[in-house]
Amino acid sequence: MRWRSLVILSLWLALAQVTAASAANRHETGFLDRSILVGGVEYRYQVYVPRDFDPKRKWPVILTLHGGGDYGSDGISITAGALAQTIRKHPERIPAVVVFAQAHADGTPGWQRQGGEAALKAVDSAVTEFNGDTSRILLTGFSAGGNGAWFLAFHEPRRFAAMLVASGFVSDFTGVQSHIFYPAIAGMGSDRYDLVARRVKNLPIWLVHGDADKNVSVEESRHMAAALKAMNADVRYTELPGADHSRAGEHAYTDPEIAAWLLAQRRR
Repeated sequence: MRWRSLVILSLWLALAQVTAASAANRHETGFLDRSILVGGVEYRYQVYVPRDFDPKRKWPVILTLHGGGDYGSDGISITAGALAQTIRKHPERIPAVVVFAQAHADGTPGWQRQGGEAALKAVDSAVTEFNGDTSRILLTGFSAGGNGAWFLAFHEPRRFAAMLVASGFVSDFTGVQSHIFYPAIAGMGSDRYDLVARRVKNLPIWLVHGDADKNVSVEESRHMAAALKAMNADVRYTELPGADHSRAGEHAYTDPEIAAWLLAQRRR
């Protein structure tokens, strides 16, 4: 009987060790609450982690920047857009860690100021926590977030592997919803497109814009696409006939071809 008790005890100990090891290997998945401090200011955001997340595997990391209507500090409302909806409906299309950054409603051109710094810091944190692949940091933004994507890529072009911009702009602009003034990313007049293109020309870039956009002129994407093509950059431009501002963003984040293209990129 004593021998039998020792065997049972050994089996229970072995099972406990296996269970503990299994628990240690498991990781939270889905949309997770996170926050960071920048200059003593808290920035809340969300990180999406795929259900089949394996901490031993290197993962691409997507940084997505919201438009002017989503400034705030709740760190949650930013997951109501098209990219988050695609993830919920078709998670197989986005096998990546996705950082949904949020810039504060502080009257500044968010991503060009501390909001952009916070977004980059959030990416660094995600890379550390979720074994992100630093050669596959992917950048995307819609509207004011598209401006933010141009801005971050302009200042740190070697940080990213590729960029997707929907309804974005690089010129002086005043937000239709936020009424925030966004200074041009670089230069003046027609030179501003060439100056931006010269800095980001080594990035694969896909632009999406609707020709019926009444918020951000389609000319912004037309000029940027032309400037990049003149420099033999790897640029794709999708102009949607009759599409308004929001429709271009929906297309950019629901088209499976664009998602597959973005996730196939690796820093050169």
